[in-house]
Amino acid sequence: MAINTQYRTQETEIMDDFSLQGEELRSALDQIAKINQFLGGNKLTLEGIKKLLKNTDVSRTIVIADIGCGNGDMLRMLDRYGQKNNINFQLIGIDANAFTINHARILSHDFKNIEYRCMDIFSEEFTTIHYDIVLCTLTLHHFSDEDIINIMTIFNKNTTMGIVINDLHRSKLAYVLFELICFVFNLNKMGRKDGLVSILRGFKKRELEAFSKKINLKNDTINWKWAFRYQWIIAEK
Repeated sequence: MAINTQYRTQETEIMDDFSLQGEELRSALDQIAKINQFLGGNKLTLEGIKKLLKNTDVSRTIVIADIGCGNGDMLRMLDRYGQKNNINFQLIGIDANAFTINHARILSHDFKNIEYRCMDIFSEEFTTIHYDIVLCTLTLHHFSDEDIINIMTIFNKNTTMGIVINDLHRSKLAYVLFELICFVFNLNKMGRKDGLVSILRGFKKRELEAFSKKINLKNDTINWKWAFRYQWIIAEK
C-alpha cells in the first residue's frame, strides 16, 4: 500500500467510538501506555511540565488536567514524580469513554491525588474547568483542524501556567517503524489499526505553527523529538 503523508487523513480510529468497551479496548489502552513509556513519551511530557514549573512557586498545589488520559499512566507517573520532589499535584484525568475512565480509576486506586472525569471536551461542563497546566499526549491528532483551533482556544483561556502537547509527526518512516513495533509488542487488532491511522492523522511542523498563528499564541515552542513526536509547549508567562 502506498503511504501518503502529504495531508492529514480523515480516516477515523476504532477508539473514536466513545461507547466502546470490553477486553480488547482494555488491552489496547494498556499496550499504548506501555509503548509510550518505551519510546519516551512520558518523559517528553514531563520535560514540558518541568519547563512550565521552572519559575513557579511549587509550594502551592498545582492542578494538572490530562485530556484523553487513557488508562491514567501519565497521571500515575506525575503523582510519583510530585511525591518524590515534594510538589503537591492535583491531577485530573479526562476522557469521553466511560469504560476507559473506569479502567483508569481501577489502576489508580492507590493514588489519592488523582481524580477521573468522564466528559466530552466540547461540552459546556468542560469549559468551566480551570487548571494550571493542561496536557494533551497523543490526543490532539484525533480531532479535525477546526476542532483543534477550538480546543486550543479553550485550553489557552482556562490555564494559568501553560499547555504541553505531545503528539505524532506524520511521516512515512514513522509509519513503517510502527509496523515493526506492532510485531515486537504483539499489538492486538485495535492497537495496530489505530496506531497506524494515528500516524496518518499526525502533524507536520508547519501545521502546528499555523494553529499557533491562528490562536495568536505569543509564547510557544515547537520541537521535534524522538520517537517521531512534536513537543509543543505554550507558556502563559
